[in-house]
Amino acid sequence: MSSQAPSTASRRIVWESVVTVISAAILIGAEVFGAAFAGGWALAILFGLDDTGAHVVQAVLFLIGVAVMIAFIRAASRVEPFTTRA
Repeated sequence: MSSQAPSTASRRIVWESVVTVISAAILIGAEVFGAAFAGGWALAILFGLDDTGAHVVQAVLFLIGVAVMIAFIRAASRVEPFTTRA
């Protein structure tokens, strides 16, 4: 094994890929989190929950939305790499 740390000086940021992924994440995030809050409200009414129950359902759906966004950004960064070797 080598005792040298890998050099990051030879990498450069591919801004086109970063902007593409961030833009898509903003669009998809607005849809995911909007659906989480609207869905939580709708499910609370459907099941006859009070305001606290509605907030709990919204929080659960929000956390699922966070997991979806993390998975999206990880997958997108594999397709559109953020860095490249110079």
